[in-house]
Amino acid sequence: MKLVITCEHGGNFVPKKYQPLFKKQETVLQTHRGFDPGTLDLFQYLKPLSHFSIFSDTSRLLIELNRSLHHKDLFSEFSKTLPEAEKKQLIDDYYLVYRNNVENRIRTYLKTNETILHLSIHSFTPILNSVERHGDIGLLYDSKRSLEKQFCKIFKSHIVAENPKYLVRFNYPYLGKADGFTTYLRKQFPINYLGIELEINQRFSKNNQMDSQLKADIFSALLITLQEN
Repeated sequence: MKLVITCEHGGNFVPKKYQPLFKKQETVLQTHRGFDPGTLDLFQYLKPLSHFSIFSDTSRLLIELNRSLHHKDLFSEFSKTLPEAEKKQLIDDYYLVYRNNVENRIRTYLKTNETILHLSIHSFTPILNSVERHGDIGLLYDSKRSLEKQFCKIFKSHIVAENPKYLVRFNYPYLGKADGFTTYLRKQFPINYLGIELEINQRFSKNNQMDSQLKADIFSALLITLQEN
């Protein structure tokens, strides 16, 4: 099994050319809307286990790499006012460069009859719209795909074995079949591709660093799960 690790929301960087879009709105870039706190740190920690890894540190408020081209949130309220030509430039320079890189690497692996496990790393805000979210770790997958379901069950069991206090939930706080990069890739690769989104509660992140014990526990659980597959 080839492990591909990606991180679509690793940072809140805005290229100089586009910084005027966020004039007097810079603070929003520091919130969970601008990026997924702690994910790049976790990505770097898990990276040694992967065969291929890639991250983006461009803010999702400029262009959302984890949405389809037709999705209403591909561009945020800050970037949707750009002329169509500039939107296309963003798609070409950031969106397609990133996603094609991942898709082409997976396609190369599949040509040699490899099975691909794609782990897409994200984090979620503990409170959204004044509602507290009850969960520490979310494993998002397509329940109709038996291999994804089986992997997540095994992965969860090993995470809990590392620390029984973790509340690990399936398809929480989002559904694994919702619009996203893994959902798109499942359509491109209907066999031998497992697309799993790993969601971590941002209460484990401080100063954009993920809790060290949580990182170690996930690393150990993932390593054991990979050895069993």
